[in-house]
Amino acid sequence: LKIGITGGIGSGKTTVAKIFSLLGVPIYNADNRSKFLLQNNAVVVAKVKAIFGEDAYQKDCTPNRPYLASQVFNNKEKLKNLEAILHPAVQLDFYNWVNKIDPSTPFILKEAALLFEANAYKDLDKIILIIAPLEKRISRIMKRDNVSREEVMARINNQWTDEEKAKLSHFIIHDDEKDLLTKKVLQLHREITKLSHE
Repeated sequence: LKIGITGGIGSGKTTVAKIFSLLGVPIYNADNRSKFLLQNNAVVVAKVKAIFGEDAYQKDCTPNRPYLASQVFNNKEKLKNLEAILHPAVQLDFYNWVNKIDPSTPFILKEAALLFEANAYKDLDKIILIIAPLEKRISRIMKRDNVSREEVMARINNQWTDEEKAKLSHFIIHDDEKDLLTKKVLQLHREITKLSHE
């Protein structure tokens, strides 16, 4: 089974994915791979330069992230252009990765922040959504990325709401500190493993 795992920025999806990983589940991290492809995939690099110019990359061929971020931050059109390059490349990379996994593996996870926004959820069998209280998410991101509250809210507002995501999700984990996250993941791991044998 191909299972998607997503959640708004700062919801705790990476922590949940790590717990699944400790249980032996192969994890594909779409956000990390996207960064890798932006730097190492010749087709992606050429397309990005064609739209954003040579300034999109440093002299050492690494992506000029501050420049790219400034280009797309308040420009929905340019953000769409960048996503139109990256999302299909990540999708292809994901399928190449899946093809190398041992077929007897009960399920794999695709961790992606923009699973719904990129329409990538349509190719997956089930979706796990991680939901955390808004204030908890804001303080996590402010600490992690050393950014202002306004910047965090701008990022959150660029993503689908939890309500929109919940309608298309099969499992929801609440990272609310009421119950141990590990306990919730273990329970879901059992449930999905059972599903994969049906």
